[in-house]
Amino acid sequence: MKVAALQMVSTPDVAENLRVAAQLLQQARDAGAELAALPEYFCAMGLRDTDKLGYMEAFGQGPIQDFLARSARELGLWIVGGTLPLVADDPQHVRNSTLVFAPDGACAARYDKIHLFRYDNGRERYDEAHVIAAGQTPVHADITDRSGACWRLGLSICYDLRFPELYRAHAQQGCDLLLVPSAFTHTTGQAHWEVLLRARAIENQAYVLAPAQGGQHPNGRHTWGHSLLVDPWGQVLDVRDQGPGLVLGQLERTRLAQVRAQLPALQHRIL
Repeated sequence: MKVAALQMVSTPDVAENLRVAAQLLQQARDAGAELAALPEYFCAMGLRDTDKLGYMEAFGQGPIQDFLARSARELGLWIVGGTLPLVADDPQHVRNSTLVFAPDGACAARYDKIHLFRYDNGRERYDEAHVIAAGQTPVHADITDRSGACWRLGLSICYDLRFPELYRAHAQQGCDLLLVPSAFTHTTGQAHWEVLLRARAIENQAYVLAPAQGGQHPNGRHTWGHSLLVDPWGQVLDVRDQGPGLVLGQLERTRLAQVRAQLPALQHRIL
């Protein structure tokens, strides 16, 4: 199955971001992708964290979800909708959620980000918990490619990447492809992004597809980009450093089987 990670440099303008996302989704379909994944905050990166409250949606309704459903249906794609803000339990917080849409436009899965980013190096300060309410439950989803083969997706978002127990839970459920839509800062991405993604692929013997924000945003944030696809041996199959664009690659069942057979590490697990 051919897959695509879509890299963006989102702005505070939701309509403009959806326009760019539509162009990238079309390019992914034209390149032969069956699954396309958008980055975290694809729909908007506001000037303030609280801007998310202004365009949050109730699950199952709203213009951002309508856009994802319509795009999946019109393009005949599986779409992993990066993240969008969904209504939480109180009006001061949102859920940072990934939605998976099937080619018929139906929502096939929802995952709410479990681990919330907090960072302070004296110059950069972030605390997602000010506006985001954490999810509680790992989520996987089964999809079928055009040949009829089934692939199991393990869903995660950005900061989740630093918590290997989440990905081991996905591996125990038989996930073939781990999704990591992200908006890593330039500072943390430069230090840790690729090594963490490759580690998650290697230790769980699964493909990893990581669509990212990559560039300088109007809110002053500089995201690392380097969207990539990693195979289950830890080989980077494609990467895009900065700016909007696509990462493309083929998932091969024979490659998964080869890696898992020649080094059956998951079977050797003791703890």
